[in-house]
Amino acid sequence: MSQFLISCGGTGGHLSPGIALAEALTQQGHSVILLISKKKVDSKLSEKYPQLTFQAIPGTGFTWKPLGFLRCVFTQTQALLMCLKLVRQFKPKAVIGFGGFTSAAIILAARRSAIRVCLHESNQVPGLAMRTLGRLAQRIYLPAGVKLPQIKSSIIVHVGMPVRREIKLLDRQSSRACFGLSADRLVIGVLGGSQGALALNTWARTQVKLLGEHGIQMLCVTGLGKGSDEIIEITAQDGGTLRSLFIPFCDKMPEFLNACDLVVSRAGAGSIAELIHCQVPSILIPYPQAADNHQAKNAEVFEKQGGCVVFKQQQLTELDWTFLSTFISQNNLAQIKDKLKVLSEDNPLEVIIKDLVISSS
Repeated sequence: MSQFLISCGGTGGHLSPGIALAEALTQQGHSVILLISKKKVDSKLSEKYPQLTFQAIPGTGFTWKPLGFLRCVFTQTQALLMCLKLVRQFKPKAVIGFGGFTSAAIILAARRSAIRVCLHESNQVPGLAMRTLGRLAQRIYLPAGVKLPQIKSSIIVHVGMPVRREIKLLDRQSSRACFGLSADRLVIGVLGGSQGALALNTWARTQVKLLGEHGIQMLCVTGLGKGSDEIIEITAQDGGTLRSLFIPFCDKMPEFLNACDLVVSRAGAGSIAELIHCQVPSILIPYPQAADNHQAKNAEVFEKQGGCVVFKQQQLTELDWTFLSTFISQNNLAQIKDKLKVLSEDNPLEVIIKDLVISSS
């Protein structure tokens, strides 16, 4: 059996596929350490996996702002020294980076120690870490159709994003019971990614009463630091009482996804992969300030596959009861679910594990 280091900190979109890969590798008897950031979102998510080994390393994202640049250089230097020591002690067969600011130090340490470097990019537009570190890698996993300039095609494997093994189809009634929601009413989920999204939270607040009056429940994950747990009870037009929930963090994502008939979400690659795996129709609102506008490209590709409908953030006012009632009533959800069922048949994790273990042996 072999040792692997997985760098995956900074956001849920980086950490979740790293956890998925670590689960699969450890199940086969390999030893794995996951390198994460010191951000709260990383510590909250990693708490769910006591069977895995996590190590927080220093580091902040790159910026040209003077103070931010100095902080980045200082923390990344600290991280590099820590990673050089870790590589010497752990002696991994390969280092796998999932992007983000936690990847740079361990990739540089691995190269300096002549250890195999693998990178995984989930987005349709490769990020800064991938573009910068790509030349140091012996293997790069990219979504279908995505290329990296000046990178040999021989080191590229086209594959999707792995998801954690608990992200799967579950019973809808029991999933709704986890949140105290009615089993016989429609549920719209609102998901702004691991950090939350103020624009989506605001939209949810403006729509929750009217949706409730029309018999639709709402389950909104607001993001850490963007509010506290809140239950809103609304009397529907038929006299029934509906509950809608606003929660800052959800550690029951399988239940969240399976409870929903429709999810309004940002367009991070991780969110899309989990929506596919649980076959949940979605309306995607790409984050307009995302680096290189990668969320817009993610959403565009997913919409062409038939897996979602896309709205721009400035169109959120058009995403009202008039649109939603028509969208839901015209059998659109069933049609999208049929497309998602086909997309969910792919198994990126199986492809990556097979390639990684063989190439590192």
